[in-house]
Amino acid sequence: MKQLFQHAAITEGITVRVAVNFLPEQSRPQDGKWFWVYHIRIENGSHERVQLVSRHWRITDGRGTVSVIDGEGVVGEKPVLEPGQSHDYVSGCPLATPHGTMEGFYTFHRSGGPLEVRIPFFPLAAPAEA
Repeated sequence: MKQLFQHAAITEGITVRVAVNFLPEQSRPQDGKWFWVYHIRIENGSHERVQLVSRHWRITDGRGTVSVIDGEGVVGEKPVLEPGQSHDYVSGCPLATPHGTMEGFYTFHRSGGPLEVRIPFFPLAAPAEA
């Protein structure tokens, strides 16, 4: 399973794993549009119930332009994870350059108050064109 996910970060027992893939069929380099899909797996290795309530993304394109995305939940959900449970979702990221990066954090609610859980830094890189 760990081979599927190229990037991981652990915060207080909660692991965020990321697998990212370039989608050439959704991209149009001639129009300055590149698209990636990313699969996130969140694993609750802590000893308490947690609920994901919001996300914060920092997306940087190949020119250094930074976009900050804040929102509730993930893909319309605010999953509750009991100890030992995991949650998977898939989303996508368009860029106006063939390279960039993503990173951020999720905010979870737990009995002791809010917890910011790091999303690992990961590159977005389109393959070189022949």
